Amino acid sequence: MGKETVVRIGVFIPTECQLLDQACIDIFGSMSRQYMDLIKTLHPRLSPISRPRLTFTISAGEPILLTSNQKILATNHFSDPEVAPGKLNVVVVPGPDPNSKFEKEPLDWLKKQSETKGTDILSVCTGIFICGEAGLLKGRTVCGPRGMQDLISKKYGKDIVQKGTELRWVQDGNFWSSGGVTNGNDLVAAYARRSKFFPEPLVEIALDMVDVGDRPQQYGRGQSVSMVGNESKTA
Repeated sequence: MGKETVVRIGVFIPTECQLLDQACIDIFGSMSRQYMDLIKTLHPRLSPISRPRLTFTISAGEPILLTSNQKILATNHFSDPEVAPGKLNVVVVPGPDPNSKFEKEPLDWLKKQSETKGTDILSVCTGIFICGEAGLLKGRTVCGPRGMQDLISKKYGKDIVQKGTELRWVQDGNFWSSGGVTNGNDLVAAYARRSKFFPEPLVEIALDMVDVGDRPQQYGRGQSVSMVGNESKTA
């Protein structure tokens, strides 16, 4: 059995979010010791591989409203010491309605997380608006939904380098961002492949099982549906 590590991943939902946006964290879950122990008889190659034990925390109020009439409960409030800056390795920010308003305290928490050495921020879809309100986008290269690139620039500054019309995900330092909805799956797959936390054989076995990670970073076709400014909802 390989050496066990602990990877602490927080899923930050200060208001509501798209169900498919936050579902990308299940890819991380598929790499966990807990999950792999259930299926190790199917994959004997797993025995010598390090299998991180993941601790998931959702830092928001509760119940958390998702699309498709779903609700989930938080395991932690953002003010809990367990999820304070320096305690998490990764913070995933799934997308809310882009018209949502966010309170100052949770935004300050997210900004401090982004400024903490060793903590990576993963923004999915309209999660870019939460990150923008927290002041994380200044001078960054970012994605975000393809139909909202102009709105992102308008709200958070012309110094932002927009890649959302051409790329599914992009990395700028410890800040990773994706395009719309299931591009979060592509983002998590790319992050896992490049992260020090996950051994390569483990990553490829998990991605093969959940059937993600094969789409290229660059889009292969245009977007058929355009989203227009504030008329857009969660994407």
